[in-house]
Amino acid sequence: MSPKPPDRPGVDPAAGDAAAPTLISRLEILDVISGRRRVVHSTTRHVEAPNWTRDGRALLFNGGGRIHRVSVAGGAVHALETGFAVSCNNDHGLSPDGDELAISDQTEEGSSIIYVIPSDGSTSPRRVTPKGPSYWHGWSPDGSTLAYCAQREGRFGIFTIPLSGGDERRITTAIEGGLDDGPDYSPDGRWIYFNSDRTGLMQIWRVHPDGTGLERVTFGPRNDWFPHPSPDGRSFVVLSYAPDVRGHPPNKDVELRLVTVLGGESRVLAQLFGGQGTINVPSWSPDGREIAFVSYEVGASSHPTA
Repeated sequence: MSPKPPDRPGVDPAAGDAAAPTLISRLEILDVISGRRRVVHSTTRHVEAPNWTRDGRALLFNGGGRIHRVSVAGGAVHALETGFAVSCNNDHGLSPDGDELAISDQTEEGSSIIYVIPSDGSTSPRRVTPKGPSYWHGWSPDGSTLAYCAQREGRFGIFTIPLSGGDERRITTAIEGGLDDGPDYSPDGRWIYFNSDRTGLMQIWRVHPDGTGLERVTFGPRNDWFPHPSPDGRSFVVLSYAPDVRGHPPNKDVELRLVTVLGGESRVLAQLFGGQGTINVPSWSPDGREIAFVSYEVGASSHPTA
C-alpha cells in the first residue's frame, strides 16, 4: 500500500538542464459519446488537473504553483491572482455557483492546506483547514461543505469541513499503511465517492456524508482513482492504472473509464500517457457531454505553445 505522495507544483523539467527530455502537456477535451478528442492548450511546462467553469466557457488548471485559466476554444492563458498561495498543487475546484475556488497550497513546511478564494482571483486566500496535510477534492452540492483527503495521527482518510469554518469531521479511515483519497459528492449530495486500497487494489467506494453506508462500487482488475460523478449522477469517470502500478504516479499508460452507477458497467473513454495530474479533480462540462483532462508526452520533438 502506498501513502498519498506530496502533491508538488508543476515545473518545467527542461528548465536549467539542457539534457532533460522535453515534456509536453496537452490540455484536452473529450466528447463522452463520440470519443472525439481535441487539444485546447499545449505547452512544454508541466500543467495538471483541469476544472470546467460553470458557464462552460473556460478551464482552470494548475502549473508552476499557480492556477491558470484558458478558454475552451484555446488562446491566451491567464494566471489567477492567488496572493501568497503560489505553491498550488493539483487539488483545486470551483464551488457549485462558480463564485469561489478551493485551492490546496503547499506551505513552507511542505504540508498542503486548503484555502478558498474568489474564482476570479484574490490577494487574500481564506484558510479553511486548520491542519495539514489536507488535499481538496470535492464540494457539496449546496456549497456549504468541502470534502478532502487528509492524514491525521498517521492515518489517511476522507474528511469534511464546513466552508464557514469549524471542526473537521473524519468520514473514513484507511487501512494501516493504506489510502482513502479523491472524495467527490454525488449531484444529489447523498453520497461521497472515493478511491481506497482497503481490499488490495485501488477501487472505488462510496459513503454517506455522515459516515454511514460504506460500500464498494467497482470490482475491476485495475487500480481505479479519482471518481467524478457526472452532472446527471448516472455515471462517473475514473483514472485507471494497470494492476501492477502502485500509487498514482506520472508518466504511465493509463485509461479514462466511464462507469455506470447502476450495474457498474464500464467502458474505456480514452487511452493515454499520463497519470498524476491527468484528472485529479472534477472536470465534467456543465452539460455532462465532455470531460477535460491532461495528457503528456516525454521526449517529443514538436514545438507547442508555451
